[in-house]
Amino acid sequence: SESKRLGLKLFGGQYAKAGNILVRQRGTVHYAGENVGMGKDHTLYALIDGTVVFTRKRENKSYVSVLPVEQAEG
Repeated sequence: SESKRLGLKLFGGQYAKAGNILVRQRGTVHYAGENVGMGKDHTLYALIDGTVVFTRKRENKSYVSVLPVEQAEG
């Protein structure tokens, strides 16, 4: 079968525009954080323009957030 091109599409610290796909995945490997939406196929995408940030929260789960540009700098 043909490969599905899964994985990270934007990395931490990179700039994302609203609607950009951040992660394509099977199941929730990474969870949606602030300003990130999740599609029905568990794809994570940016809801606003800003900087991509990966964090680990409770139970060592990986969360992907997008911080607005002014918040990311300061």
